[in-house]
Amino acid sequence: MDFHPLIALMRRLALEAGDKIMEIYADPEFEVRSKSDASPVTAADEAADAIISAGLRAAYPDVVLITEEQSDSHDLRASTFLIVDPLDGTKEFVQRRGDFTVNIAYVENGVPMRGLVYAPAKGRLFYTRADGQSVEETGAFDKDQAGPAREMRVAEPDNEALMVVASKSHRDAATDAYIGKYAVRDMTSAGSSLKFCLVAAGEADLYPRLGRTMEWDTAAGDAVLRGAGGLVVRFDDHTPLGYGKAGWDNPFFIAHAPGVVLKPGG
Repeated sequence: MDFHPLIALMRRLALEAGDKIMEIYADPEFEVRSKSDASPVTAADEAADAIISAGLRAAYPDVVLITEEQSDSHDLRASTFLIVDPLDGTKEFVQRRGDFTVNIAYVENGVPMRGLVYAPAKGRLFYTRADGQSVEETGAFDKDQAGPAREMRVAEPDNEALMVVASKSHRDAATDAYIGKYAVRDMTSAGSSLKFCLVAAGEADLYPRLGRTMEWDTAAGDAVLRGAGGLVVRFDDHTPLGYGKAGWDNPFFIAHAPGVVLKPGG
């Protein structure tokens, strides 16, 4: 895989999808429906999925494509594939909190090699460059030309004063109990895959997730965090989180800067 054209395409498609998402976001009466698993879906999810899927399939017809909005048809297993969540954080979108993202990733042999996370309402764009280094692009986003970007690197954590990020919509007692095992300086909350990006940017040290997620929720943020020197591991045994699992479900996991001394779960 030549990553230069792939990253340029991911970036352009995410920005195009973001424009469409924000157009619908501006409509005070957009419709919210429930999917078969009772999770919400909007026209923004579907429009963004159509834009991204069409672009990726045209450019990479021989690469398996997995997307949340077409997941009912994904009864196969694959170890190398493109994976998309066209609107991660639909609950944040519906509640107009701004913490929603467009996620696109390329997974090779179960490892998220490259990824992009775009938060259109917040004007933040994170991605892995072709060389694998993660960056946050700044300034106006030209669809055809990448702008100035700063390289991202995880923080060197102080285990006596950790910065923790947790989910806005999925925080629970089990998560709080696990966080309570650490010496925490401060906590913040964020929606969608932005939590991975905050760890990647050095704005947080630890993000534990004790709840159900799917691979399209995490692959892009995982790639961005890895490209900044971070890690995403299973909650149970602290081995790397892998991709291409049957059903696309993730186990509980922990995203963190390498210097964090992880506590056992349970």
